[in-house]
Amino acid sequence: MPDETDLSYPIGVFNMLPPGSVAQRDTLIAQIEETPARLQAAVAGFSEAQFDTRYRPGGWTVRQVVHHLPDSHMNAFIRCKLALTETEPLIKPYRQELWAELADAHDTPIEVSLRLLDNLHRRWTLLLRALEPAQWSRTFRHPEIGVLTLDTTLAMYAWHGRHHVAHITALRRRMHWN
Repeated sequence: MPDETDLSYPIGVFNMLPPGSVAQRDTLIAQIEETPARLQAAVAGFSEAQFDTRYRPGGWTVRQVVHHLPDSHMNAFIRCKLALTETEPLIKPYRQELWAELADAHDTPIEVSLRLLDNLHRRWTLLLRALEPAQWSRTFRHPEIGVLTLDTTLAMYAWHGRHHVAHITALRRRMHWN
């Protein structure tokens, strides 16, 4: 059961799932599709000071989380396309904690990343909905994690979007930011 008092994992940790059914995939694709709107609602009305608040001690600021989501999900989108067009491609991981410290994660207006995430997720969900059943077993190799299927990747990034939105909504509730 998710525990919102767990500031690191308010919806629980990601669990690798067995290959999905059509209904499970539809639910997960819908969650990916909804992430941009949920993120926008989570930060609606925030002040600059609120954007610069850490969602937990030692964690990122809300601003960094907002910019992290399109960074991460662009990588995931590309990984999906690589898996669909190559035989088990080796992907390049990136240092998300260092990306979050770059100037664009501190200085770019939030709206830029909100629009980027929205448009990225429109493209991504179009691609995901067009996949044939056999394509869900296509794979890529992550040098730190191992071989991942598109089924697992779908579940991981549906969780990832909900995970970070929950960081912000939990902070909003704790701080009584209406």
